[in-house]
Amino acid sequence: MKVHDPVAGGFASLIVVALAAIIALAACSKPDPITFEATDVTGAAFGKELSLTDHAGRPRTLDDFKGKVVVVFFGYTFCPDVCPTTLAALREVKEKLGADGKRLQVLFVTVDPERDTPQVLSAYVPAFDPDFLGLYGDAEATQRAAKEFRIFYGKSPGATPASYTVDHSAQVFVFDPQGRLRLVAKPDFKVDSYLHDLRLLLAGK
Repeated sequence: MKVHDPVAGGFASLIVVALAAIIALAACSKPDPITFEATDVTGAAFGKELSLTDHAGRPRTLDDFKGKVVVVFFGYTFCPDVCPTTLAALREVKEKLGADGKRLQVLFVTVDPERDTPQVLSAYVPAFDPDFLGLYGDAEATQRAAKEFRIFYGKSPGATPASYTVDHSAQVFVFDPQGRLRLVAKPDFKVDSYLHDLRLLLAGK
C-alpha cells in the first residue's frame, strides 16, 4: 500500500512555486528590445569600408570618425530635390541634438565627381553646416564606394552635355560610435525619427 508523505509533498510544492517565481523574475528583468524607427541592419555584410577624399583634400576613411555617430549619404550638388532636402534635415537634426550635435558627423558622398570638384563641394556642403564633409573620388573610387554601399547611380541626359542629371539611390546610412553600420533610413525619414534613433546610438544602444 502506497503511503502519502505530506512533508515530501509540501516540499515539492515549494520547489514548483520557487521555480515559477524565478521564471517570472527573469521575464520581468529582461530588458525591452531596442526599437529603431529606421531599418535596423546591425551585422550587415555591406557598408564596411569607405575610402575617399574630403572637400579639403584630406584622405578619409570611416575609422577617422570613430567615437561619433556617422551619417553617410550619396548624392550630387546639382541635385534639385532629395539631396538638399536631406542635408537640410540633417542640419536640423544636428541643431536639435544640442551639445550632442558635436558627436554627429555627416558625410556627403558625390556620385558626380565629374562636376563635383573639391571647390564645388567645399562651397556646397559646408553651406548646410560647417562640420559636414563632402567626399569625392575618381570614377573608379566612386564606383567602388557605391558598390560597397549597394548604391545605384547613372546619368540621365539633359538639354546640353553638361546639364545631365544623375539618378541615384537616396537611402541614408547610419553608423554607431564604434564604426558599425546600424541603420538605413529612407529618403523621407523625418527629423524627429532621426533624433529618436541617433539619441539611442549616442547613448550606446
